[in-house]
Amino acid sequence: MDTYYDPADLAKFSKLGEHAPQLAAKFFEYYGAVFADGALSARDKALVALGAAYAVQCPYCIDAYTQETLKHGCDLEQLTEVTHVAAAIRGGAVLAHAAQMKNAAAKMGM
Repeated sequence: MDTYYDPADLAKFSKLGEHAPQLAAKFFEYYGAVFADGALSARDKALVALGAAYAVQCPYCIDAYTQETLKHGCDLEQLTEVTHVAAAIRGGAVLAHAAQMKNAAAKMGM
């Protein structure tokens, strides 16, 4: 099946910097540091990243961080909860932006 997002492209992530190697090296160094154990474990960071991937709607990130969370011992129940947390945050953001609609309507005397 042809799709716009080819799952095989995920494996090409490390090669994205081939035309700007110094910038890529800096990004990958930062990226690695971000996801290392710190105040949050690498496992917790992978769960956060999966939720963020849903929020920004990146299929490559969803694939990558689903795999990463599973490698860290997470189960489908935990991943499903992350899915619902992301949905609640996204839905809440939509509702919060209703203030803009109300402001626009008020300007028109509604």
